Amino acid sequence: MTLERLNPGPRMSQAVRIGDIAFLAGQVPSDLTGDITAQTREVLDKVDAVMAELGGGKADIASVQVWLSDMADFPGMNAVWDAWVDPANPPARATCGVALARPGMRVEMIVVARAPV
Repeated sequence: MTLERLNPGPRMSQAVRIGDIAFLAGQVPSDLTGDITAQTREVLDKVDAVMAELGGGKADIASVQVWLSDMADFPGMNAVWDAWVDPANPPARATCGVALARPGMRVEMIVVARAPV
């Protein structure tokens, strides 16, 4: 079974594919000044971009871990998520409240997906 790294850097890779399973690095917003809806949109756009680079899309996502810096943001994140998710192919999902890496960061998402080879 082959292991491929997508956009490897000195600290991490954007994704790692093992066979036809991909593990995406935590996707975080670049603009930390936005509210939860803006940050969630940006993160989901990044998920879409990485999935496209892997040759897949939303329907290929198996599971998502959503990390929120404040669980009060849960409804705002869900509003954006609900507009984004493929209702015919919703992934398994878990959401938790955590201290995120940088001040102002409100959301991070980690994805496991099928990545067609």
